[in-house]
Amino acid sequence: MSEAAAIPIVRCDACPVMCNIRPGLAGACDRYANADGVLVRVDPLVLLEAARERGAPLVAFRNEEDWDGSLVRGADTFVTAIGAGTTYPDYKPAPFIVSTEVEGVDMVTVVTEGVFSYCGVKIKIDTDRHLGDERSIVRAGGEPVGHVMTAEYGSQMLSLGGVAHLTGGSKKEGRVTCDTLLALCNKQAVELTIDDGATVVVQAGKAPVVNGVRETRMRVGCGSATIGIFAPQWMGKVDEVVVVDDHITGVLSEHQGGKLLGVPPTGIRMRGRRSTPGRYFQVAHPGTGWGGTDISDPLSILDPFDPKHARPGLRMLMVSTTGEHFGYYILDEDLRPVPQGMPMDLVQSVERIAENCEPALCSVLFVAGAGGSLRAGVTDNPVRLTQSVARGITRLTCGGAPVYLWPGGGITFMVDVTKLPDNAFGYVPTPALVAPIEFTMPRDQYEAMGGYLDQVRKAASLDPAAPHRFEPQLPENPWPLLPMIRH
Repeated sequence: MSEAAAIPIVRCDACPVMCNIRPGLAGACDRYANADGVLVRVDPLVLLEAARERGAPLVAFRNEEDWDGSLVRGADTFVTAIGAGTTYPDYKPAPFIVSTEVEGVDMVTVVTEGVFSYCGVKIKIDTDRHLGDERSIVRAGGEPVGHVMTAEYGSQMLSLGGVAHLTGGSKKEGRVTCDTLLALCNKQAVELTIDDGATVVVQAGKAPVVNGVRETRMRVGCGSATIGIFAPQWMGKVDEVVVVDDHITGVLSEHQGGKLLGVPPTGIRMRGRRSTPGRYFQVAHPGTGWGGTDISDPLSILDPFDPKHARPGLRMLMVSTTGEHFGYYILDEDLRPVPQGMPMDLVQSVERIAENCEPALCSVLFVAGAGGSLRAGVTDNPVRLTQSVARGITRLTCGGAPVYLWPGGGITFMVDVTKLPDNAFGYVPTPALVAPIEFTMPRDQYEAMGGYLDQVRKAASLDPAAPHRFEPQLPENPWPLLPMIRH
């Protein structure tokens, strides 16, 4: 028998798939492999190093000559769950339960990679362009992976994933949904199409690409807000200003901002539904043109001027909420607006609108509920962990990054994926996403919740020969080892 044939096939028990892995190969998730008959985690364990620019260090950084070779040097190193491994079945203690003394407090961190079927991403896309109607289906590779949510101020919102797409549809839908979530969470670009809407390329921390055009800025505000902000800068330079916006189009002469500055009536007549003075709804249909509407000619939203107030020579500026589109017009003898070259002082006002627009970005937030496999890996009485997290005694982090905890029952959290190290997320082909999660608390609190005290080991005792890599903690992230409630 050859030496290779003597190496046994390993049964992986890290998730419900239970792969049988041959020597030298990895399982279906590419996370576990058979190394000479031993089941090993393929990716290195990630440890965070405290940012030096944070200020006074938790523990003074040691000189290399004083270092004893330990993997963890003290409170300036945090063991994340990236590369740590999972617990399955649920009742097994987490792969790493480590303790570190921090400012006189013995802190315990429970580290595990959670397998999430109940998870998804919320995406904020900074654009004034219409991507799709609310509740429209979002697709990746032709498969439904989510839907359009309510639009927010200057941004379009998408909700992707969730257990209904991961497990409630066809096998292909679940696989594509899982692939899409994994790519987005690992900060990769993904092309999404919206039914009866746009095609958009989304990548966390990058500008969106809508129908092949890269966005550069999000709007400064709605049309009414733009009037309110910039009205004084137009005085004496123009008689009327219309800020075109899909949601609220603003008209200077009618707006309270113009009234207080003494702007007289101009006889302008707007299409759409008048809300309050100088504020109009539904002047056009949603689209990718001026101000998120479907128009390319802004004059199409005007009815003939009222001769009672209009006069030949009246000057009018029409501009979008980002300053991307603009036009200057003068009324002729028939009170019709005629396009003219833009005066330099008005060019400067349009540039000021653009200057006040923030860069357009895509934000990707991973959302998940921490269920049995996570909580049972921390304590044999999981409700106590839930209560400790809710009371702010236990700090929950995701790859060392801060999370937002939803109020109410359970442990439902959101995390900005750009706050994590690269490639922090994995998957299992059930399908489900694998995300790092850490619970950090004082040791006495861990004991009180019924934690696995016999599994606690000093962080400094971790094997330095084990595969690992160090990542610098982002300076804007709070250091996860600091106690939340001091005793």
